[in-house]
Amino acid sequence: MAALPSQLTDHLGYWLRLVSNQVSLSFARRVEDRGVTVGEWVLLREVYEVDRIAPIRLSERMGMTRGAISKLAERLIAKGLLLRRDDERDARGQWLSLTAAGRDLVPALAALADENDAAFFDTLSVSDRAELDRLLKLVAQRHGLKDPPVS
Repeated sequence: MAALPSQLTDHLGYWLRLVSNQVSLSFARRVEDRGVTVGEWVLLREVYEVDRIAPIRLSERMGMTRGAISKLAERLIAKGLLLRRDDERDARGQWLSLTAAGRDLVPALAALADENDAAFFDTLSVSDRAELDRLLKLVAQRHGLKDPPVS
């Protein structure tokens, strides 16, 4: 008689997905209450880090196509959170930068991310949380996972 196949709950991936889906859904709701999507939040945070950036560099940093970056940027420009300017040295080039409203919004959204993490992971001890962080980063590093999750 053949051995029974493993149960869904026998797999770490099952538990990672269960927790990840709930953490992600909760965060998506929090940022959507502030008028942005998770993908838009990631783009805002990336631009905040460097002050201004060419869309091609942003697509490389985020692991997205230029078309996807363009769509996110258009939505953020329409919301008054992002500016697009022509590069004065290269007629074909452009720069993206945050508006004052975008720059003010990033710390508020980061606080929502911190609150979301606390809501899910404060049940862990400080050492357990540090160990989980270390292990997840180790798996990501071993598999060459670098692009920020945007959805």
